[in-house]
Amino acid sequence: MDTWILRKTGFDPQDAPTDGNRFLCANGYMGVRGVPEEAGSALFPAVNLAGIYDQYQDRWREPVNAPNALFIQLSFNGQRMALGKREPLSHETEIDYRHGIYRRETEFGPVSVRSERIASMAECHLLADRYQIRFTQDGEMALQTGISTDIWDINGPHLFDFQFEAGEALLVQAITGQKKITVAAAQSAVCDFDGTESFAQDDSGLFRTLRRYVKKGDTLTVSVFGAIYTSLDDPEPGRTAQMLCMEAKKKGFDTCLRAHKDAWEQIWERCEMRLEGDEAAARAMHASQYHLNSIAPRHAGNLSIPARGLSGQTYKGAIFWDSEIFFFPMFVYTQPEIARSLLRYRIETLPGALKKAREYGFRGAYYAWESQEGGEEGCTNFNVVDVFTHRPVRTYFRDKQIHISGDIAYALRSYYEITGDRRLLEEGGARVILECARFYLSRANGHLDTEEADFADVIGPDEYHERVTNNAFTNHMIRHCLESALRLKQIFADQPEWFEDLLKELHYEKDWPLIQALCGHIRAPKTRDGVIEQFDGYFDLEDCSLDAVRARLRDPREYWGGDHGVAGTTQIIKQADVIAMMALFPGDFTDQQTAVNWHYYEPRTEHGSSLSACMYAVTACRIGRPELAWELFMKTADIDVTGGGKLWAGEIYIGGTHPASNGGAWMIAALGFAGLQMKNGRPELHPNLPKELQRLSFPITVNDETYLIEVTHSGGTIRRMKC
Repeated sequence: MDTWILRKTGFDPQDAPTDGNRFLCANGYMGVRGVPEEAGSALFPAVNLAGIYDQYQDRWREPVNAPNALFIQLSFNGQRMALGKREPLSHETEIDYRHGIYRRETEFGPVSVRSERIASMAECHLLADRYQIRFTQDGEMALQTGISTDIWDINGPHLFDFQFEAGEALLVQAITGQKKITVAAAQSAVCDFDGTESFAQDDSGLFRTLRRYVKKGDTLTVSVFGAIYTSLDDPEPGRTAQMLCMEAKKKGFDTCLRAHKDAWEQIWERCEMRLEGDEAAARAMHASQYHLNSIAPRHAGNLSIPARGLSGQTYKGAIFWDSEIFFFPMFVYTQPEIARSLLRYRIETLPGALKKAREYGFRGAYYAWESQEGGEEGCTNFNVVDVFTHRPVRTYFRDKQIHISGDIAYALRSYYEITGDRRLLEEGGARVILECARFYLSRANGHLDTEEADFADVIGPDEYHERVTNNAFTNHMIRHCLESALRLKQIFADQPEWFEDLLKELHYEKDWPLIQALCGHIRAPKTRDGVIEQFDGYFDLEDCSLDAVRARLRDPREYWGGDHGVAGTTQIIKQADVIAMMALFPGDFTDQQTAVNWHYYEPRTEHGSSLSACMYAVTACRIGRPELAWELFMKTADIDVTGGGKLWAGEIYIGGTHPASNGGAWMIAALGFAGLQMKNGRPELHPNLPKELQRLSFPITVNDETYLIEVTHSGGTIRRMKC
């Protein structure tokens, strides 16, 4: 098995949504779904752009898809040689995880097609495709290349006022509906053959057609170069896109491909996780790291990563807590500049968090649950549609998942502790932590009779139980946020005047002693036989099996949570909650406490989110049970190989790639199997290697020092590497 290659044989249009995710090419600026070059909207083609959103009429606001600048359509003797239009004799698709290359090979009978495509990692605005045609009959060929506007939108359209320009570099420009952002797509092509050229423009795009007579045995090649720019990138995005296409055309496909591959090699040098002993596991890990690395915003420095990456518009292209809890660990240990970008996004969107808190009547920073540009809240009040009545269901994710602010403070503190870099705190991170702590001070409920404070009407990670009181995870994250705010005084002990000036600027004089007091008065969760109660009253709910609850479903697409969901009145939970708390705060719980809670909650967990399994796997390793972690690891790491995961929440399509699982796979291997932890600014290992693996190795960067981690069944070593 080549652990860097995923192949699929055969073509079924019904698989197009999933295959578009599995075979995705991306470079952080844009994601190109893994569909054939000739695909129209029925096969879900999209070039998904990072950080640009639009709303059409009263539909959900979502990211914008650019026109498809790599469209290629072949006809032979008047018949279209197109998947979805003509049944192929054979078809094979593959993705090269090492170098981010999409390939397809299709046999139509009279012609066969082979192609390879990249979203350049060396030049984030560039796309390239080499398309080779072999003929087994004489006949008339028509090869159409161009820019297709027949793209997939879930809640669109989002592009209007199209302008078309034919020439050596084709150009299609349009503007978004809401903010009038110009999106420009250009394309140039170079062929190794001559033909009669013509241009055509219609509602589906702008195209160049080359016609010529071919003979049996002929092999022809066309290289197509596409470029995408917006008016946020350049004041003249169209001209700049055309220039890039022409430059790429002069260099040629091989030169562009070589630069792209070199860029990927540099990425792997810094982060490659090597698993020896199980080839399926090695491929799954390569897949996970590929998918997460391919969507990292290397081009920006102040963007984060959506919950479904750049695979499409699901989850509204929004930034969730996934960014700080699941994506962040791999990046902060291997490519800290990307972790810094994720956090700079939160620093720059602080005004949006302050605004949201005010809207709910609180002070401080309440970050958006589904954050779009500027920190704008993308989460609606109705996120699920009932499969029986077809009516929207009121949900409270926007209102009650207050742990999001603490999650961001957690990542900011972790960044400082792992990298030793205080600049991010100085450049706004400290302000974010203080404002998040202020929000919790404002949100707390005081009880004069007990001098305790609690947090009522919240939702923890387990979204099947809404509007609960004293969710253990939420309270623990809040306490950590408050402690982090207080710890800033120690971190800036050598700059006391700077820190005091910051407190004065924020009018924090009265809040500081109150935060100190609140830290020691947050109500501790109840326990029973060592099990921490997930929230007040959880133990009083029906204690039944997962199978019993699943048997109550009348439709497989039913949403399990909310007022009418099958899980809401039971102890069955969606995903790791108490166990997530123990995974994120290993020093706060003994192995015995973790083991008792693991064995209680895991059988009661549906794992209805791709965020769940990794938390159980990491904690299974920490209690010395890596055999319990192995199946969860494979479920996590393999998700974008097999195309797994939930596709529906009620009637809402939620398919796409799974960056949280991708990051979770790294977490299991590094934090679980290797047992990587930071102690006093230095890495240390507590290995728990499963029997399926013989050896695990990966690089990390801590305090500007690069180390190679190696773990076998004999133990683990940390070796400093030469820069």
